[in-house]
Amino acid sequence: MLSNTIKQSFKELITNRYLTVLSVVTVLLALAFVAYIVLSVHASELQLVTHYTAYGVTHLYRSQWYYLFTFGGLALLVAFLHVTIAIKLYVTKGHPLAIMFAWMGIGIIIFAWVTAFSIINVWSPV
Repeated sequence: MLSNTIKQSFKELITNRYLTVLSVVTVLLALAFVAYIVLSVHASELQLVTHYTAYGVTHLYRSQWYYLFTFGGLALLVAFLHVTIAIKLYVTKGHPLAIMFAWMGIGIIIFAWVTAFSIINVWSPV
């Protein structure tokens, strides 16, 4: 029953070319971002700033280099969830809302890429 629903949803996705292209772009962008992270991050004894808060004494909290791999996981999670939810929105609510949600997924991945790029350049300037 669930597999039939999934097949039907993907058939509906294929009928809408614009949403299909946005979904493919989202997945390819996420995969390119993961490749960038894997190629850019290297082991180091330096710690990087992981988050900032106005509360507390230190304000800047640091963590190890492998924290940057979580950005790649974020991109894969965002791509999967946004494509899945965009398909579901297309089936239930219609075209405009699904397109907006697909563009939001692309925007989130680009924002994560810019953030990771700035952290990597501060952490290991080349």
